This record gives sequence, C-alpha cells and structure tokens, in this order.
Amino acid sequence: MTDAAARAPRVWTRFSPTERIARSMLYILTAAAVVWSMKAVDIIPEFLYDAPEQTADLFRRMWPFDWSFYPKAVHDALIETFHIATLGTIMAIVLALPLSFLAARNFTSNPILNFIAQFIFVSSRSVNSLIWALLFVAIFGPGALSGVLSIAFRSIGFVGKLFGEALEEAQPGPIEALTAAGAPRSMILVKGYWPQVEPAFWSVALLRWDINIRESAVLGLVGAGGIGVALDAALNNLYWDQVGLILGVIFAVVIVTEVVTSTIRSRII
Repeated sequence: MTDAAARAPRVWTRFSPTERIARSMLYILTAAAVVWSMKAVDIIPEFLYDAPEQTADLFRRMWPFDWSFYPKAVHDALIETFHIATLGTIMAIVLALPLSFLAARNFTSNPILNFIAQFIFVSSRSVNSLIWALLFVAIFGPGALSGVLSIAFRSIGFVGKLFGEALEEAQPGPIEALTAAGAPRSMILVKGYWPQVEPAFWSVALLRWDINIRESAVLGLVGAGGIGVALDAALNNLYWDQVGLILGVIFAVVIVTEVVTSTIRSRII
C-alpha cells in the first residue's frame, strides 16, 4: 500500500485552496466595487446611445482648422505657455534642491528635518496643478504669474522626492574618502555627491519640464494664463474650428517636447 502510494503520480496545483479562495474573494469584491461605483456616479444610459454620433459631429465641426486664428490669439498664448512651464520648472528646482538634501537620510541625519522635507513633498504632490492655479488666481488674480506659481508648487514634490532618492543611492566610498581627508562640507557636496547624482538631476529636470509643458497648456481654463485661455474662449463661443486648431497645436507641441527631452536625456544618462 505504501509502495503504491509512493508510485502514484503527484498532482501539482498552481495555488493552494486558501489562495484560490482568497483570489475568488478578491474578484468578487472587485466586481462589487465596480457595480457600486457605476451606480454611485449615476451613469445615464440614454446619454451613451448617441455618443458616437455626437463625437463624429464634433470632429466634423473642428475640421478644417481656422488657421487665421493662429497669429491672432494662439501664437502669443503658446509662447506664454512655454514661459510658464520653464519659469515654473526653474523655480521648483531652486526650491526643491535644498529640501531634497534635508530629505536624504545619508546627508541629513536629523529625523525631524527628514520628516518636514518629506511632508512638503507629499503636500506638493497631493494637490493638482489646477487646484494650485485656482488658489493662486484667487490670491494674485488671473494671469501668467498664477500659472508659474502653480507649476512651481506642483513640481516641488516631484523634483525633490526623486532627487532626494538619488542622493540616498549615492555610493558612500568617495564621500567617506573626502571626509577622512578632512574636506569641508561644501567640497564633499561638489566632489562626492554631485558627480554621482548629476545624470539623475538633469533627467528629473527635463522630465518635469516636459510634464509642465502639458500641464501649463490647460491652466488657462481657470485663468492662469497660457494657451488654455484661448482654448477656454473658443470653447465658450462654440468656435469648434478654433478649438480643433488649438488642440492640434497642443498635441504637436507635446510630441516635439517629448522627442527633444528624450533625446537630451538619452545623451546625458
């Protein structure tokens, strides 16, 4: 009996019974959450029936583009969008770099300072750029200044967190050698940390600038300047050929900046 049992082929299963029960419960809970969410958002099926026709009609109204509208309202707004994204990115880098050194535990050993820096990063990332724009528009009024500040405050958490993590991943060997040689703190930073984190710094800066180009394109919808102001005006007046032109320009700019930043990053890293 024992020999027969030993010769019996073994049956391998991917999951144990407990794991199968847990996976089934997860699927059931996920399905229940989806159904509950669809009921909570109050989707009206009647509005979905003619959605394809409405979408096709909207694209027909957008084409052909009103190219005469570009020099009158789009070009200057597009240049302002670049300025908002660039100045906001530079301001974010200036504000985030000192905080990233405070957040890096291998550079700053004070846990209170580490917590304060991390708290600022989380607070910055938790608020969407449009919410920041609404806040600064209420404080400073509509215009490019509100857009620059909203881009900057939104980007502090992104830049600071990634650069702080790059600092923590720096190899301790060169830093310990400089410290043993009696090098001052500034020289340890310049010769020990910076050569190791420079590629990460430029990569993060370019990536954030690329993201900010996209985000600054819609800040004008809440009055924070840029090409979004022209888009909001065209939408309010139902000038769909102008809306199509602006959306086409935004799409082209996003593609170009993506190619440019990717090329530069590939050469740096």
